[in-house]
Amino acid sequence: MRAIITHPDVRLRRVSNRVDVFDDLLLALVEELEQAMRAGPGGVGIAAPQLGELQRIIIVDCRQARRPCSHHGLLAMVNPEILSAEGESLGREGCLSVPDWVGMVPRASTVGVAYQDVAGERHVIESTGFEARVIQHEIDHLNGILFINRVISTHDLVRRLPAKAD
Repeated sequence: MRAIITHPDVRLRRVSNRVDVFDDLLLALVEELEQAMRAGPGGVGIAAPQLGELQRIIIVDCRQARRPCSHHGLLAMVNPEILSAEGESLGREGCLSVPDWVGMVPRASTVGVAYQDVAGERHVIESTGFEARVIQHEIDHLNGILFINRVISTHDLVRRLPAKAD
């Protein structure tokens, strides 16, 4: 499994390309993305650029989230786009590509999202709460944007404390 690319790697600042081919290579990348997300601490989402692939693919899984949200299960979203955004919510975010840092980021509290699944079928969902936040965070990756670009203030960007060993 490839290592997750971390800031300040310039590949994280590039805009990803639309996916037009839905084949076994796409399935393999989606599987690798899911494995990388699960291997990371607290991973609930990942985008293809985080593994060095400039393709418009994200994985989101908030089933274990302890924060209020919609629960669409494990989502492999190809070519996702936000169709609508409502409300505003301020929440703490971290990122597998910006380890050890968290910050307060404003996001829409509800989003309507269109995407294709791994077979190329189009879907439209409405997502709320934490799941909506994760989807927005991951779509930002596809556009070369990191959460540290969206923090409300640099004073709200803080170093995460390391976990204590038992």
